[in-house]
Amino acid sequence: MSQSQQRYFITLSYDGTNFSGWQFQPNHPSIQEEIENALTVLTRVSQKIIGCGRTDTGVHADYYIAHWDGPKELTSNFAMKMNALLPRSISIHSIIPVKDNAHARFDATSRKYHYFLHTRKNPFLKLYSYEFPFYNLDFIKIQEAAKILLEFDEFLPLIKLDKETKKTKCLLYTSEWIQLDEHAWRYEVSANRFLHNMVRRIVGTSIMIGRGKLSLESFRDSLIHQTPLQYINLAPANGLHLVDVVYPYPFSLK
Repeated sequence: MSQSQQRYFITLSYDGTNFSGWQFQPNHPSIQEEIENALTVLTRVSQKIIGCGRTDTGVHADYYIAHWDGPKELTSNFAMKMNALLPRSISIHSIIPVKDNAHARFDATSRKYHYFLHTRKNPFLKLYSYEFPFYNLDFIKIQEAAKILLEFDEFLPLIKLDKETKKTKCLLYTSEWIQLDEHAWRYEVSANRFLHNMVRRIVGTSIMIGRGKLSLESFRDSLIHQTPLQYINLAPANGLHLVDVVYPYPFSLK
């Protein structure tokens, strides 16, 4: 970083419906590309940013952090100008100066996701919650499955193995289903990091358990021995929301 630059944390949120996830992909729309393009227009120099993590196609972020090395002096309305250039599906909340070595991805100590599920047809939820009116679900068993997950720190049966890192371990802090109303539920899960497809596979497998297609005993046994599950189901992306990212130092009010 040059002496004329300052590192910033950019806090934002986005509706991932029409994007191929956070990370830049050639010939596919991404959140990263949209923000970099806006920064480039405003600074008149090609800009790059680094996000706190990848999100899949169609996944949303209620709260997301990226870091950016930009000019030391920004106008007070710089965030407003960014929002004017960005599509309505992306909102910049704040741009905060941070220390030169602050890193949006590697410094994060905890991330939290919510997954929304509703069991009655609702046209106003379809883009942001998994509509599942097809079978009655046993949420007592589903809740027990969520508790079982807290006993483990390795999750090979519940992930799509990443070819780049091939990591199978993470530390879960919370895993719980919350009933929002008679027909709506939210799965809340937090961890030091999340593995590829992990939350969507947890939810999909939980639905199999709630339908009686997979027993809690088989679920636990698969996690104990790290063997493939008899049934695996990937819940759709639209129900998944990144809602919090925690750092070991203060930098802003959310």
